[in-house]
Amino acid sequence: MKTTKELLGARIKELRKAKGLSQDELSEKINIDPKHLSRIEVGKSYPSLDTLEKTANALNVEIKELFEFMHLSRGKELTDSISKLLKEADEDNLRLILKIIRAVIQ
Repeated sequence: MKTTKELLGARIKELRKAKGLSQDELSEKINIDPKHLSRIEVGKSYPSLDTLEKTANALNVEIKELFEFMHLSRGKELTDSISKLLKEADEDNLRLILKIIRAVIQ
């Protein structure tokens, strides 16, 4: 399972590539060394809050979108995440979830 640091880095890289920016271009926009951006993207370094804000602005996304990486999860990670969420749901929400699952699968 990837660490949050690795997932965050992968998400920043994914968003950067989707915007058609190179590491050099993004690092220039957010005023950090390209090597530091590289370390962030491979999950070896955490960005500061200031860097997160600048990154989100440069990529034209909200900061919260930098942390939306559930789509990168696979197999057991997905099952574990779903199970955890289901354990936290009350009975009414469980009924709604069941209806949604049935609608999606059928």
